[in-house]
Amino acid sequence: MARELRIVWAGRHQRKPWETLCEDYRSRIRRYASIRDQWIKVRSKGGDPARRKAEGEAMLAGLPDPSWTIVLDPRGKASSSEQFASELRRLADEWPHPIVFLIGSDLGLDEEVVRQARRRLSFGPMIFGHELARLVLYEQIYRAICIDRGIKYHRSAF
Repeated sequence: MARELRIVWAGRHQRKPWETLCEDYRSRIRRYASIRDQWIKVRSKGGDPARRKAEGEAMLAGLPDPSWTIVLDPRGKASSSEQFASELRRLADEWPHPIVFLIGSDLGLDEEVVRQARRRLSFGPMIFGHELARLVLYEQIYRAICIDRGIKYHRSAF
C-alpha cells in the first residue's frame, strides 16, 4: 500500500457512533498500511456557500505535498471492489507519496477541490451522508487490502 492513506472529511459534527465504526476499520487497516483521519470543521459567516468554500480551502491547505487526491463525488467513476483494489495496488507501486481521499460535508465539496482532484470516485448515483460515505470508504479500503493480500474477507459475486 501507499506510504500513507489519509481520509480528509468536512462536517459540523464528529458523532461517537460513526467514529467507533470507523475506528474499527482503521485498526484493521493499520495492520497493513498507515492511515490517518483528518476532520475539517470550519466556522464561516455568510451562509452555506461561504462555509462550503471555507471547507474546501481548509481541505486544500491541509493536503500533504505531493499527494494523490481522490474525491468522493456521485458524478465520478464507479468501480467494483476488485477494480478499486487494483487501482490502490497500482498507486502503491507507482506513487510513493500519500493517497488522500476527500469527503465533503452535508454541503458537498467545493468545486475547486473537485477540480484539483486527480480522481473522482463514486459509490453510485445516490447521495450518502458524509458520515456514512466515510464508513463505506473505510470498509472498501480494508476490502481492497484483503483482495490484494488474499485475506479471506472479500467474496466475489456468485
